[in-house]
Amino acid sequence: MTGRILVVDDQPLNLKLLEAKLTSEYYDVLTARGGAEAIRLATEERPDLILLDVMMPDMDGYEVCRHLRDQPDTMHIPIVMVTALADTADRVVGLEAGADDFLTKPVDDLALFARVRSLLRFKVTFDELRLRLGVGESVGFDETGLRWSDSIGDSRVLLLEDFDSRARLIAEALAHHHRVDVVSDEAAALPRAEQGDYDVVIISLSLENADGLRVASQLRSRPITRMVPILVLVEISSGSPRRSTSASRTT
Repeated sequence: MTGRILVVDDQPLNLKLLEAKLTSEYYDVLTARGGAEAIRLATEERPDLILLDVMMPDMDGYEVCRHLRDQPDTMHIPIVMVTALADTADRVVGLEAGADDFLTKPVDDLALFARVRSLLRFKVTFDELRLRLGVGESVGFDETGLRWSDSIGDSRVLLLEDFDSRARLIAEALAHHHRVDVVSDEAAALPRAEQGDYDVVIISLSLENADGLRVASQLRSRPITRMVPILVLVEISSGSPRRSTSASRTT
């Protein structure tokens, strides 16, 4: 799959390295050495994907990401933040700013191309839906630049988690803005997802009697649930205690 990719980094060596890697895979590459230049190119050229450095002197990647998400012309472009920061808090800030994914420096080629292909496929699919169904008008995007967050209230969430206290904590956290249904086993999750018209399915990978990845695979293989977003919860610690109350992270 081909596509136009904007690479943003204030370090010339990093910029040339990513450009060479992507060009060798037949992607059309644009480059920018700062945040202001990145915003200008993204607005003028409408790339299919942006690889965005976080630490830049004129404007950091978080600020660039927020600006792009606030503009109707660029709010749909997938953004991958490329950063040397590995702390979870830094990634949370990036997600809140609107990033779709992260790559850690030095960038691994396999991870780079896997994310690029995945997000380009998503962009193509989303663009087709926008053209066919008039998504812009139906969800309220107009000249005023109404944001996604303005129209996602009262969405429906299906949570698959068989640890009662963790399920309750997650459901209570989401209940302020979403309607949450909780199921505790695979047999109940699949038919519920097909019948419930959910906006997202959250699956724990710490299930005692089921394989969360298999559930996700089955949801993807069924026509009714194939396009439903899936959020996977993974234990932070690598230890064995699944009944730990430690926080979970999303991937």
